[in-house]
Amino acid sequence: MKKFGEFICKHKIIILIIAIILCIPSIYGMLSTRVNYDILSYLPNDIETIKGENILSEDFEMGSFSIVLVKDMPQKNLINLEKRIRQIDSVGEVIGITDVTGSAIPIDMLPDEILDKIYKEDGTTAVLVTFKDGIAEDRTLDAIQELRDITDESCKISGMSATNLDIKNICNSEVIIYAIIAVILCAIILSIALDSYIIPLILLGNIGISVLYNLGSNMIFGEISYITKAISSVLQLGVTMDFGIFLYHSYKHQKQTETNNEKAMALAISDTLRSVVGSSMTTIAGFLALCTMSLTLGKDIGLVMAKGVAIGVICTVTILPALILVLDRLIVKTSHKEILPKFTKLKELVIKHYKLITLIFIIMLPFAIYGYTHTESYYNLMSGLPKTLPSVQANDELSDKFNMVSTELVLVDKNLSDEKVSEMVNKIEKLDGIELCLSYSKITNSLDMPAEFLPEDILKIFTSDKYQMIIISSKYENATDELNNQIAQVNNIIKTYDENSLMAGEGPLMKDLVEIANHDFNSVNTFSIAVIFALMFVVLESLSLPIILILVIEFAIFINMGIPAYMGNQVPFVASIVIGTIQLGATIDYAILITNKYIEKRKEKLSKKEAIDYALGTSISSIVVSGLCFFGATFGVAIYSQIAMISSLCVLISRGAIISMITVICVLPAFLMIFDKIICKTTLGMKKIGKEVNL
Repeated sequence: MKKFGEFICKHKIIILIIAIILCIPSIYGMLSTRVNYDILSYLPNDIETIKGENILSEDFEMGSFSIVLVKDMPQKNLINLEKRIRQIDSVGEVIGITDVTGSAIPIDMLPDEILDKIYKEDGTTAVLVTFKDGIAEDRTLDAIQELRDITDESCKISGMSATNLDIKNICNSEVIIYAIIAVILCAIILSIALDSYIIPLILLGNIGISVLYNLGSNMIFGEISYITKAISSVLQLGVTMDFGIFLYHSYKHQKQTETNNEKAMALAISDTLRSVVGSSMTTIAGFLALCTMSLTLGKDIGLVMAKGVAIGVICTVTILPALILVLDRLIVKTSHKEILPKFTKLKELVIKHYKLITLIFIIMLPFAIYGYTHTESYYNLMSGLPKTLPSVQANDELSDKFNMVSTELVLVDKNLSDEKVSEMVNKIEKLDGIELCLSYSKITNSLDMPAEFLPEDILKIFTSDKYQMIIISSKYENATDELNNQIAQVNNIIKTYDENSLMAGEGPLMKDLVEIANHDFNSVNTFSIAVIFALMFVVLESLSLPIILILVIEFAIFINMGIPAYMGNQVPFVASIVIGTIQLGATIDYAILITNKYIEKRKEKLSKKEAIDYALGTSISSIVVSGLCFFGATFGVAIYSQIAMISSLCVLISRGAIISMITVICVLPAFLMIFDKIICKTTLGMKKIGKEVNL
């Protein structure tokens, strides 16, 4: 490791030149990486609803659809508008009231339940527009934007594609602000914590480069989710900042005995590698645990963040040393007295009252667990978006005027007789919450005419070479128990008529999302704990210490995730799945730092009290700075973001950083003192430690 450090110091200028050159392909890679705004696309490919969605796309050329609400538009203008819509790239079919009635069918002949869903007496008309591509495909979002461009304020465009376009616009306008807020807050914290005005900028510059490398290298995945794009930069900043702080502190320490800056830095690099590699592995393992999720959004976040931490470590021992050496004189010239306190009184308080702290832990634990197990999640992807968004206003109007809240699409064998289809539709209509159940056979029966007399555009909507489609509209909201129960009932009915039938649409997709997310919640947390335990077993060479450390961090997670239950708030389902793993992986480093120093001094025959005194005295400041940086990097996003999914996730991450910081500083030392004898017996190299003199 020392030779590696000497190599870096010797070639510092070349390293900086290479670092700058690598920024160019990184920028290209970042701009070339597609962003996916459709969370539902991360559902497993082998579930029935995704198979149904694929059939809709391939057989019906309907990757998605939207309902355009047109108010007070004369029939002639409406016909012209439909013609213009049909000319938009990716648009499949356009069906309005004139398409249903044609010139041969008087509007009064339409069944009331059908007419009620496409026309209102106040002049509002619903026009169905289908798109050939998926809900959040680029061509679909471009088509929605073009659709908005050719319509005026009297037209409102509903549907998930329109919502995804609004989310895209918000993300693109906010993501740079996220980074700016994070950098400003971290710069303020570092200026208070460190002894130079320029070193915070150097540390942030190094992380900025590593973030750019990470974003640029995402091109290898083809695309990332908008959630990953929004939080990965600030998460990487918060998680890897302590690596750079450790290197700088080590460099300062080595300079006290080394007159040559390069020799001091080489030793600092070696020291940093020994300390950081083990802790970074636990962080990487925590993020990689997300890859075990059935919902592949976890894999998306996990791989990007694991890669980001690895890149952060590499940049910390290569680019950062080069920057510090080149700018060393400027660092010295801009030095100032450290403002951050030494936390001596806090250290003394923890050591003196470790039994009381343990008692408080025992009292709080049941309440923390209760809150953790009773925090409710919401799964409706539309929830929490600003009411001013065009898509939200359109969806609300569709719900208020037409009572169309969620949609279920049923695919059955095309050869299933009209009689069977009608019987099936009648059973579905009798279910609670069903507003409309429409098949092409029902339209022909209502109009008392053969199917061949229906307009071809309508036949294309309802039939393909292999399947016929039934459209169901429900008054229940997506991802609610009422809708999920209704979908289960519909599925039972259609399977009795066609065992190969499938369901698709927003409602069934959301139902699968709920079920898969609930499964992922338990599996991901269990896997992350197991992996991190195994790593700490190797790093700490102890059987008891991994259990103690994980117990401490899990307690912090329970408190963090339990707070919403006591406040009467819900959290987005993504947060409930990933926050435990992120908080565990990102803040276990704090616990490892104290524990390593405690083990070091116990092996030197110091008493447990002296070992804890040393461990806390040399660790509290580093943990506080790291925790505050992690908090600052994510809190700004939590306050600024208009997207509840991102805002809530960052609230939990920022709050979790502070809770973990306090828990590690207070509870962990108490546990180390309480369980000292067990630790000595179960840790390699500590079994021969004799009885202490100073307690």
